[in-house]
Amino acid sequence: MKWNDFTVTVPASTANLGPGFDSIGLALDLHLSVHVSQAKEWEVRYADESYQHLSGAADNLIVEAALKTAAKYGRELPPAKLAVETDIPLGRGLGSSAAAIAAGIEIADRLLGLEIPANEKVEIGTEMEGHPDNISAAILGGLTISYAEGEELSIIHVPDVEIGILILVPPAEFLTAESRGLLPESLPHPEAIRSSMAANVLSAALAKGDWETAGRMMEKDGFHETFRKSRFPDFDAIRQACRDHGAYGAAISGAGPSLFVATEKGMQQKICRMLSERFPHYECLAIRPSDAGIKSVQTVL
Repeated sequence: MKWNDFTVTVPASTANLGPGFDSIGLALDLHLSVHVSQAKEWEVRYADESYQHLSGAADNLIVEAALKTAAKYGRELPPAKLAVETDIPLGRGLGSSAAAIAAGIEIADRLLGLEIPANEKVEIGTEMEGHPDNISAAILGGLTISYAEGEELSIIHVPDVEIGILILVPPAEFLTAESRGLLPESLPHPEAIRSSMAANVLSAALAKGDWETAGRMMEKDGFHETFRKSRFPDFDAIRQACRDHGAYGAAISGAGPSLFVATEKGMQQKICRMLSERFPHYECLAIRPSDAGIKSVQTVL
């Protein structure tokens, strides 16, 4: 086959947005980029220092996802050299693993000319990731509200999201497995009902673009935040400070340890300065949603 180098770009993502547990995802304007070139064997190199331990093809998630995708279609994938650049903080609840899985799926699709439909890519990624929230946002862009059980997958996609975003990143990683271990096996029925009501209104508000209502509902979660927030320094004080300065709402980003804050578009820089002064142990990133999902383009030499 004729080889053409190409580059795959995938957005970061935040998930849950409070009570939308394992269901709601939002693509962020931080990106993983993978330059794919011909090689005799798999080779992976990361430019970012914090990702250096992931260099090398053995057990690399991008390669693993690419090989699994090829196998799903009964095809053999040619090896490639992957040069990876990313501004997605690793292990900070911003969808770094979903971005890697999405990149692997796209690489297999491009190398083999499979032309996999976007929703099918989400299905493949959900099977690998275990839940659809981050992977659907990474592949489709914008905001996604998903239901997944077995082979059934339904997604509501809101492509255009008009808000400002703040991400508060702590200095320490917080592994998803550790965070999942904090959750109980079951919830009392009244608590499940209350959180379900909040999730229903949150979903409806997000679909309408009503972020004032969505922000309030973000802060009414009982599915996971109650059990995780003690691991976040100054969690309640940060949430109150955000409210006092006009933010729509704040929530744990995915499994953590970063915090997601939704603001009126154009207000994120002002609120970020305040948060940086009051809570200097967090790094504050003022960013935007990403309307674009995963994409690949041929490299022009």
